[in-house]
Amino acid sequence: MRRQRNHEHLDLSKSLTKLEQAIAPINETTSINSLRGLEGAGSAAYFGCFNELITNKNFQFTHRNRRPPTDPVNALLSFGYALLRHDIQSAINIVGFDPYLGYLHVERYGRPSLALDLMEEFRPLVVDAVVLNAINHELLKPEDFEQESLSKAVSLKKESLKIFLRLYEQKKQSKFKHPVFKRQCTYQESFEWQARLMAKYLMGETDKYPPLILK
Repeated sequence: MRRQRNHEHLDLSKSLTKLEQAIAPINETTSINSLRGLEGAGSAAYFGCFNELITNKNFQFTHRNRRPPTDPVNALLSFGYALLRHDIQSAINIVGFDPYLGYLHVERYGRPSLALDLMEEFRPLVVDAVVLNAINHELLKPEDFEQESLSKAVSLKKESLKIFLRLYEQKKQSKFKHPVFKRQCTYQESFEWQARLMAKYLMGETDKYPPLILK
């Protein structure tokens, strides 16, 4: 929506409609599999127009791929999500949750399902924003990446890795007004705040868990 407002020549209305259609039935959805289906439809709509958010013509995004990522944009997204998962898991540990007992992601041995659940709302706010900033402002260039010959996995070169890590840390320390607490906080602080809001909901102290939504 922000991209649409700032660039009137773009028409992202179809993708926005698909996202709205995925969001609308959520409160009436009682099956976990149906809910996962809505998440899948929303994700497809979001990543279906992700290339329209990229203004640097040296980078292209066609679809989400991982294990391994085979292009620079997916390499940045995957690496950023790995960093975010680590930070969210640390926040969950501080609050006292077991990070391996989730509710949306299927439980699997060694998989921090709850961290994966909670990090969903931070993916676009933190990681995607960092990736688009790095690409669109040419802080990273195509030559900053390398490809493994056998697996075709793409990753950042060592020196370029430092650039992305710095951008990620800067984003985590940037401040915004939390919509629930009505006061300034950093994104890093909000990881723990959201975990504590989840704890309040699970303990029956609030009627609904309020996800972090920023406009």
